[in-house]
Amino acid sequence: MDALFQFLQFMRWQDILDIALASYILFRFYALFRGTFVFRVVTGLVFLWLFGRIAVFLGLIVTSWAIQAITAVAAFIIIVVFRHEIRSVLQAKNIRSILWGFSQKAPQTPVEIISSSAFELMRNRIGALIVFPGEDNLDEIIQKGIPWEGKISSEMILSIFWHDNPVHDGAIIISGDRILEVGSVLPLSRRKDLPSYFGTRHRAAAGLAESSDALIIVVSEERESVVVAKGPDLLEIKDVASLARLIREHTGETESSPSEEIPQRVRMVAAALVSVMLVAGVWFSFTRGRDTIIALEIPVEYMNRKPKMEIIEASANIVRLQLSGSVSLIKNVRPDQVQVRVDLSNGVVGKNVYAITSKDVSLPRGIDVIAVKPQTIELTLDVFTRKQLPIQIDWVGKLDKRLRLERARINPDTVEVEGSSLLLRDMSTIYTQKAPLENLREMDTMSLGIALGTAALKPASSYQGRVAVEYVIRRR
Repeated sequence: MDALFQFLQFMRWQDILDIALASYILFRFYALFRGTFVFRVVTGLVFLWLFGRIAVFLGLIVTSWAIQAITAVAAFIIIVVFRHEIRSVLQAKNIRSILWGFSQKAPQTPVEIISSSAFELMRNRIGALIVFPGEDNLDEIIQKGIPWEGKISSEMILSIFWHDNPVHDGAIIISGDRILEVGSVLPLSRRKDLPSYFGTRHRAAAGLAESSDALIIVVSEERESVVVAKGPDLLEIKDVASLARLIREHTGETESSPSEEIPQRVRMVAAALVSVMLVAGVWFSFTRGRDTIIALEIPVEYMNRKPKMEIIEASANIVRLQLSGSVSLIKNVRPDQVQVRVDLSNGVVGKNVYAITSKDVSLPRGIDVIAVKPQTIELTLDVFTRKQLPIQIDWVGKLDKRLRLERARINPDTVEVEGSSLLLRDMSTIYTQKAPLENLREMDTMSLGIALGTAALKPASSYQGRVAVEYVIRRR
């Protein structure tokens, strides 16, 4: 349970959206293609892919390579071989049926009506060809007839095959409770073992049965018989019940009750749950299965600094991070997504040492810190203050031996300096710029600036920038 909580803790909202979308796509694939050969083939390929992952895990090099080669061309194989089935599923009237609509229960074929109509045609000595398609697409096998889209009734079947109807020699195509086409032309069989009394209708039925999985009913007007063709078999049917049973076996229809709708809903819910679990497993295998390491240099951000407190000196302003995560996550990490923040709320004036921990590093979900260099940062913090300091003249050089300095006066003789409290704490005086003694006259005034010695200190705004030095020189 703890592992599950840790797993959920590192999931991003993008990961949840990714799993949800992929799960819904997989579920929609099941809803659209269930019951078709496409779904069965894709299911087999999924198991083949899972077997390939197991082969990779076990280190079976040749086996995993062969499976990867097969699955690489699987999409092309499915599209080429099952293009008609895919087209028939995706030929929706609106986008809703593809994105979120559920396929309605197919209308039941009126088996009793068709069976009784076939034997009524036989008794009236009227020939007929009735085709029930299977899973195979018939578009490339038969010559399409006239679109009909009529609801099945005994009267309609009898009228289509009536002698004076122009389309009575062709076949009708039945799907569900409707006749899709009339007057379709079926391929003739080239079999040599067919009875000689079989006419064109029987050979057309045998030809389509050999080329597809369709079921074809042949009503013979000469022999007054009903024959069913499926695969290589041609069976003569003696009664309506036997014909109805064969039609139901072919269409997969049984006499159902309303209670059977509940298992259908349960299957859809189970399919949705399986889709989520499969996608989550694949996502986890990709995001957590193959970890990699990268190194990034990230500037340090100093947070929650006290008012008037400044950073005077820092041992490092850039931190080198080693990050670990899956390949898919690591390759998408940008430096602007990673921050290193140091909290200065507890900083004091003077030297402070801060340890860089994982709590100070902000990362995208799913990425971990495995190393930090340097692990600590030394900061010198200080506050700015003001201090009134006396000014002294910085004499340099030597005065002429015949002269002596009788007095010197500075105006102003003090200056207010603002800056680092650490620097001002140990300062008791401030000096002017150097004043060479060898340049002095008997009585004069000179202008000098003050020398602060560091950019961390500066005179107050009231200071004019220079001081006046009045001095008196006498001869000895």
